[in-house]
Amino acid sequence: MTEALTDTTGTRVAVGVELADPVSAYTITVDDGPVVGRAEFVDNPKAEGERIIFHTEVDQDFAGRGLAKILLEEALADSIRRGLTIVPVCPLFARHLTRRGDEFVAAGGMFRSPTRADLSAVTVAVRHRP
Repeated sequence: MTEALTDTTGTRVAVGVELADPVSAYTITVDDGPVVGRAEFVDNPKAEGERIIFHTEVDQDFAGRGLAKILLEEALADSIRRGLTIVPVCPLFARHLTRRGDEFVAAGGMFRSPTRADLSAVTVAVRHRP
């Protein structure tokens, strides 16, 4: 999904996407190693073209290297490329879009505030994950 990304230490990282039913994720690896971070999402079952991002986590051994920020930026860039509306349930994404939502929209992005129905969709998806 990405080319030539590096973390704050200068180490090469890669962001990919794992599509699954019901919960998918943007993933990040460091130096061709295993996945060390995830931004989990559900594609809204009631509204085509909406991606509910609900949880972002980076392995503690890799904390402080900017990996969550890279995941966030790549996920938002991917949503622009795909014409998806982001629904930020994850506090990291919600905070970013509260602060920089105008920039995201100016770059071609779309987002909206989550509703109870979105939270319910996440709850159902998480309960039904294998």
